[in-house]
Amino acid sequence: MEKTNVAIVGFGNIGAGVARLLLDEGDRTARHAGRTLWLKAVVDPDTTRPRGVDLPASLLTDDLSAVTGDESIVVVAQLIGGIEPARTIMLKLLESGKDVVTANKALLAEHGPELFDRARELGRSIAFEGAVAGGIPIISAIGASLTANHITSIRGILNGTCNFVTTLMEEQNANYQEAIGEAQARGYAEADPTTDVTGADAAHKLAILAQLAFGARVSWKEIPTAGIDGLDVADINWAKELGYRIKLIASAEVTEAGLELNISPTLLHRGRPLAEVREAFNAVRVVGDAVGKVFFQGMGAGQMPTASAVVADMIDTVVGRAGITFQTLGLWSRKEDSASIRLADPSATWSRYYLRYLVDDHPGVLAEIAGKLGRHQISIASVIQHEAQKGAASGESPYVPLIIMTHAAQEGAARQATAEIEKLDCTIGRGVCYRVMD
Repeated sequence: MEKTNVAIVGFGNIGAGVARLLLDEGDRTARHAGRTLWLKAVVDPDTTRPRGVDLPASLLTDDLSAVTGDESIVVVAQLIGGIEPARTIMLKLLESGKDVVTANKALLAEHGPELFDRARELGRSIAFEGAVAGGIPIISAIGASLTANHITSIRGILNGTCNFVTTLMEEQNANYQEAIGEAQARGYAEADPTTDVTGADAAHKLAILAQLAFGARVSWKEIPTAGIDGLDVADINWAKELGYRIKLIASAEVTEAGLELNISPTLLHRGRPLAEVREAFNAVRVVGDAVGKVFFQGMGAGQMPTASAVVADMIDTVVGRAGITFQTLGLWSRKEDSASIRLADPSATWSRYYLRYLVDDHPGVLAEIAGKLGRHQISIASVIQHEAQKGAASGESPYVPLIIMTHAAQEGAARQATAEIEKLDCTIGRGVCYRVMD
């Protein structure tokens, strides 16, 4: 059978999974590619660390020129994380005549325009299914299978670490720190989970999806983002009492005001598909004008799910499908030629809200807070106030959690009202303001 030489740059967890599929499942990949994907080189600065893959010693090197200088290698899986040296290496690979497959969402979200423009100039392609939602084929679905549609909405759980944490907080009544510790122990969270729990990782992925689905050339830093790093198990329990679950939701929706982009902890009705996604799974709901609602769910991270997406991209690149799609879609094309879509003012977007305040238990408090909300045109849908808890210090005023569900209101108004309510003498500490998705 005809043979096509491929290589891997970056031999970490995902790289090891890709090597395992190429070496152990060669017959399977050959059947789909119509030729053997022959792994000719693996490049990584560390050539001694065990990876759990039976890799021929002659393949592993720390010299990038073993790939860039070998004209017989046509496709490279570039699996280095972060921005640099990943960006420089990808440019070198493209300039040496290689088509590239990557799972680096941060790099694409930060430097997609530069890299994609350069690839087009050189007649090369970049495939990136593994960059968003791991093993879920959401990139090919939006970029190919759903192209007969005008996509109006994308909502999803795009970070498995956050979903595992919120699941554990709900099901085991664990606090945030306990849940993060368990996620780290199971390998779902990095030693430093900041990128995940602040929502930055989800923002990288949403920026990619917004470009793919809507032609929006938006920096991930422009997306209004709140993570779960401030999530309290008390709010998980209040949401449960109200019939909801809290999930970190990434949302992109076309409205009359423009494209609304948002990432935030959000209350979802229990029983809805996104609300039922547990542990480290990801899920994406796409709405198209012809197809209606479609739902994708699967492992959003991990060695083999992501390796599955990377190898599928390598196969598509070898047989020519990826190159055709890359040129046709014109992703991250030069700004003057790209599709123009107006971004909505985040403060003017509409949602229902869940509000929680810790308040003194005396007459007139609810009226005082309702007055602040009313002045910002925020209507109350329901209120929960349980029995008072006495403070620890003798003579300290009792306090109670006050839970308010609002009708639809503008984001800016909700944030401003919350800030004003926090300054009232009757409130203690900071309030909580989360979106509600019905």
